Amino acid sequence: MADLNNFISIPLFLKILFLIISLFFLFGIIYFLLKTGWLKRLFLQDLVEFLSFKPYAIRKVSQTWKKIIKGLEKVSESETKLAIIEADDLLNEILERMGYPGETLGEKLKQLSEVILPNLDEVWKAHKIRSNIVHDPTYRLSLGEARKVLEIYEKALLKLEAI
Repeated sequence: MADLNNFISIPLFLKILFLIISLFFLFGIIYFLLKTGWLKRLFLQDLVEFLSFKPYAIRKVSQTWKKIIKGLEKVSESETKLAIIEADDLLNEILERMGYPGETLGEKLKQLSEVILPNLDEVWKAHKIRSNIVHDPTYRLSLGEARKVLEIYEKALLKLEAI
């Protein structure tokens, strides 16, 4: 009963002040939850995945892949090299999202097996071509070879159900 008397004896202006501060922080929390993507990730992504039977980010990955394929249509060697680098980066991003640790795609590929990725040897060869493109400015790449490399990446992304 003494605690109740102490609470009642707190001056009214302090009660109002604490109420205002509490409401300020409550509205601040609600504001920042709405501004950040946390609520969106928590609820919207799960709802979209449930209703569409596909992972949430698959549309973005498909659009990125289409952009990479369009790089081959320009027939210039620099565009085809860029398409291969982007395809390699996309595979790296997908494996990172899947939870494979590692700084580079090579480190992530070491953790995969033929069961997970049946064309793992081909992906290694494609990754080596990408490394040659990046590290050797004089590396030559034909359009046919570029198409084969992108087909390897496409098979890998299809097997991982990313596109």
